[in-house]
Amino acid sequence: MDRPETRYVAVGDADVAYQVFGQGPPDLLYCYGLGSHIDLIWELAPAVEMWRQISSFSRVIIFDRRGTGASGAIARHVIPTWEEWAEDLGAVLQAAGSEQAVIMATLEAGAIAMLFAALHPERVRKLVLSNTGARFMYDDDYTFGYTPEALDGFLELIGTAWGTDEFSALVGTASASDPVELAILSRQTRASASPRTAVEQYGYILRDLDVRQALPLIQAPTLITHVRDSPFVPIELGRYLAEHIAGSQFVEIPGANIGVPPALVMEEIAEFVTGERPDINVDRVLTTIMFTDIVGSTEQAAALGDQRWRSFLDVHDKTVREQFRRFRGREVNTTGDGFVASFDGPARAIRCAREIIKATSNLGIELRVGLHTGECEIRGEDLGGLAVHVAARVGALAGQGDVLVSGTVKDLVIGSGIAFEDRGEHELKGVPGTWKLFAVEG
Repeated sequence: MDRPETRYVAVGDADVAYQVFGQGPPDLLYCYGLGSHIDLIWELAPAVEMWRQISSFSRVIIFDRRGTGASGAIARHVIPTWEEWAEDLGAVLQAAGSEQAVIMATLEAGAIAMLFAALHPERVRKLVLSNTGARFMYDDDYTFGYTPEALDGFLELIGTAWGTDEFSALVGTASASDPVELAILSRQTRASASPRTAVEQYGYILRDLDVRQALPLIQAPTLITHVRDSPFVPIELGRYLAEHIAGSQFVEIPGANIGVPPALVMEEIAEFVTGERPDINVDRVLTTIMFTDIVGSTEQAAALGDQRWRSFLDVHDKTVREQFRRFRGREVNTTGDGFVASFDGPARAIRCAREIIKATSNLGIELRVGLHTGECEIRGEDLGGLAVHVAARVGALAGQGDVLVSGTVKDLVIGSGIAFEDRGEHELKGVPGTWKLFAVEG
């Protein structure tokens, strides 16, 4: 088949390369892990055969996430957050004119696809997850993940062997018996990222990324395929996904090759993708909730009088709404002297909160802001659920000029460069358990 044209879409300061080929419907967006290069992948015969098969039943969209492959370079030490990588995914879909797509993701790109499916359920027709996991590190209830020592050993292997034939054969992305395939894949790997960039990105993704909380919110029909014998992507990662994504299908693949799926699996994928799609009632979504509040509003209202207080509030409302517009926040409700808003990413919500505090302070208005990320129920234009109550309680504990966040928000922005001050554990009125809270620094 002919090579498609490589196009670019600007996502903030990043240029993301993508290609479109085949005939739909449906649209299918393929997300590969680090090592991808959408121009060079066409030299690899097994990949071309895979594209031929997939494009026979869908319009295929492939891309290189920012900082890799044919996409624009970024500084090695500036690791994009999951939020920014999810933005790449959404921007490519929009640039390709796709309102809803099947998303097929493999290796560490799977976590980004899962988050996107939880954040934007209306955009995801179906989800295919191959040799991936919601988390890669060991935890007390996740004992098959990497131990710190095992991760250090894997990162050392990447740093010394990345882009070599031996690495491609060892991790199982190419057949060790095919020297031509190994050479092409190794060249593609080197073109995708340098060894130090690969170590930096894998270190962040494997050590810090954890999207387990998103799994119950995935509403799209989901197919999970996983090789049985890979030492680097244990099959237990796939089984965990199958146990925690409602109604998902799990297919075990013999062997250890985590590269192009074998023909039998491609038949499974084709059947899954082309089957009739059940209607998805989007009533739950993963989102970041913001509560803003004017500090000492009752006393200020009494001191100013009704007319001046109304003018004061008008200036406040206009200023806050301008920041919502800048940072793509959605106004959910007003509380008289504050706002409730939602964001599709916690880092963006934090940056918006900082600018709100700064802009209103310049006007002599002192605010406090609380943030929490969690599952919300969609009720028309309103949001409900425990996450909303948690955000409200967090906001109530904030001090003047504070942006106070839950531990969930802090964990989700690891790698963003945002610093926090530990404010200890707190009981939140009406909310079970104790909650670790953090104030945003700077």
